[in-house]
Amino acid sequence: MPGVDALLRLQEVDLAIDRALARHGSLRSGEELRVVQAEADAAEGELGELGLKLDELARDASRFEHEIDSLSRKAADEEKRLYDGSIANAKELESLQHEIENLKRRRTDREDELLALMEIREGVEADATGARERSETLRARVERVVEESDEELRSVEAELGARRAEREALVPTIDPDVLELYEDLRRQKKGVGAAALVDGVCQGCHEQLSAVVLDRLKRTDGVRRCEHCRRILVF
Repeated sequence: MPGVDALLRLQEVDLAIDRALARHGSLRSGEELRVVQAEADAAEGELGELGLKLDELARDASRFEHEIDSLSRKAADEEKRLYDGSIANAKELESLQHEIENLKRRRTDREDELLALMEIREGVEADATGARERSETLRARVERVVEESDEELRSVEAELGARRAEREALVPTIDPDVLELYEDLRRQKKGVGAAALVDGVCQGCHEQLSAVVLDRLKRTDGVRRCEHCRRILVF
């Protein structure tokens, strides 16, 4: 039948056009960029939260350091009074000694709390370093996706132009009735209206044709169609 080879080639071109159009739509919509942008924004958000946590820990550390310094100075002043001979009353000296011990104990407690705080801060700083690296990596990826998307968009548009030109050249070589049937089948069969027959298997639905059907198709001069999916078969 005239034009059958051209029909199969047209099918290949149409599928290439379909893929290019899908890719073109994805690039124009910026879908990939939105995904990467969202990841970068999330990383920056995490970095910001960790920064706030570090600020909070720094304020707490400063408060503890100030309190430790204040307790140290107060204990030193009280020890000076204890030994400078200004207090002679034994009961008052004993009370002062208890106060000094209490001040030192409170100072030790604050020092332990400060040490625990610094350990927490080290962990948060490590997390912040990792978040900063992820943020920088993702921001660089955003810039790369923008650049690559623009370049790929131009490439896809060039491919579409070439494929459409090839299609225009193929269409006149195909019988109009066959072409109409092919277009109708493409709409029904997810873009595939014609398929090759290889070793008795339809490449459209991948079903084996019976020997009786194969024999009949070989003797058919008109349009040959798969007994399973009804696509046009090209021997």
